[in-house]
Amino acid sequence: MDSPRIIAHHIAANGSIPNHPRWPLLVYPGVVAIAEADPAAAFEELFNHNGWPAAWRDGIYPFHHFHCDAHEVLGVYSGEVTAQFGGDDGIVITARPGDVIVLPAGTGHKKLSSCGALGIVGAYPAGQHPDMCTPLLSNLKRSAAAVGRAALPQRDPVYGEGGPLFNHWK
Repeated sequence: MDSPRIIAHHIAANGSIPNHPRWPLLVYPGVVAIAEADPAAAFEELFNHNGWPAAWRDGIYPFHHFHCDAHEVLGVYSGEVTAQFGGDDGIVITARPGDVIVLPAGTGHKKLSSCGALGIVGAYPAGQHPDMCTPLLSNLKRSAAAVGRAALPQRDPVYGEGGPLFNHWK
């Protein structure tokens, strides 16, 4: 792969959504070539190879939620999605096929809209098991403490050992 262009977004805590206090959300635009036969397979193989076992194929829930005890990677393989990250005052990103978004633990996310048949592969670092937290049912202090315990992954989900994730997540 060529030298990556990474877009990093530091997102502060927002209401009951802790976001991550140190590590930014990362966007890797257009890093995966989409195949016609099984477009999700490229993401699954890449994430599995880099120690982020592919966990699901689906979309993004249309309500704010986050995971305190696991980081998450989203690979868009079909359609287009506009999502909000970080809560009601967070950032809005539109992702297209081939894009990857890496969310550090605690990062709120919610689908705002989509076009076409939306398809996303989601994965979490090996050994991390995501909980499902929502702002209405969460306590910011407890959530933030749990987020701080989520370990740095062993590998970047796209570029593996020494990948650009480690330049941003220190």
